[in-house]
Amino acid sequence: MRILLVEDEPSLLKIIERRLKEEGYSVDSAKDGREAENFINSVEYDCIILDIMIPIIDGLTLLRKMRLKKISSPVLFLTAKDTIEDRVIGLDSGADDYLVKPFSFDELLARVRSLLRRQKESRDIILSIDDLKVNTITREVKRGDKLIELTSKEYALLEFFLRNKNRVLTKHQIAEHIWNYNFEYNSNIVEVYVRYLRRKIDDDFKNKLIHTVRGGGYLFKDKNEKS
Repeated sequence: MRILLVEDEPSLLKIIERRLKEEGYSVDSAKDGREAENFINSVEYDCIILDIMIPIIDGLTLLRKMRLKKISSPVLFLTAKDTIEDRVIGLDSGADDYLVKPFSFDELLARVRSLLRRQKESRDIILSIDDLKVNTITREVKRGDKLIELTSKEYALLEFFLRNKNRVLTKHQIAEHIWNYNFEYNSNIVEVYVRYLRRKIDDDFKNKLIHTVRGGGYLFKDKNEKS
């Protein structure tokens, strides 16, 4: 899961970013509304944590611009504004949740998990191809009768493949979705994780699902499926 964190207080940004990464999320960080807008226009985020009072473009304006562009990523507002009127304005602007500073980090993480669950429930719960089935709520992965254990990054890679099956994905696209914006694209980490995933979901099975596209990237496809 990829999260954008927008917070202009450096110490708080650093702490939240660290806690999110400890939970296994891929995190991009922005210190003002213009930088955040550039991220949002370039990357599809699973969740955005957005401070309202940020420089250049404030959080309310940024969110309104997002919704006008039909960008539906769930947004959790962080703010020191705690009146009922402030909350109403925030939610009416298109926010999905609202958390007042100071806050408990455990509560922040719980609210993020809730938003991510809600987003998942609005999408397909069971993803499948050939005899591979993935439950996106429980994260149970099975191929045939075999239960497959995956790490968080391997699972994120598999779900990304399944949601984009029969489509060539470049290493750059994979890296942007699974890792953060500052990922070093000359790294072989994408190849490494594809190899890890292949060992678990392909090596012991006749019908291979992950296919390398020379000079392009990877194609997740059931070769037995009729076009």
